[in-house]
Amino acid sequence: MNPESRPRRTIPGALSVARLRGMVQVTGNRREVLFHFTIVAAGLVAFVRARFAERILATPEELAAEFRDDIARLRSIVEAAATSRELWLRSRHGTWRFFRIVADRLVEIGREGLIIPRNDGGQVSR
Repeated sequence: MNPESRPRRTIPGALSVARLRGMVQVTGNRREVLFHFTIVAAGLVAFVRARFAERILATPEELAAEFRDDIARLRSIVEAAATSRELWLRSRHGTWRFFRIVADRLVEIGREGLIIPRNDGGQVSR
């Protein structure tokens, strides 16, 4: 799969998942955007970047290092109780992983936007 086709599959797939959570507003996939789309639901606006991940089963720490530029863009959006900054990762087989970006760490969430607790009781660090 060439790099050009990855966004063509990733963004449409992400939008299908996003529509299950609320109203979706697309900003596009230009290099300069901070996020690809927003999800507006009751009391919350999620700012989402959707990306292709070569190694979807990597540890959250490894993913945080690999996608540090995407995370930095999302962190430039003001953190507030009514916002969620999210990084969505898709494998070549269509498997998804979702992360909420908070001030000092990544928190894995499910496709509904709810936090998935880690087995060790901790959170994912930068």
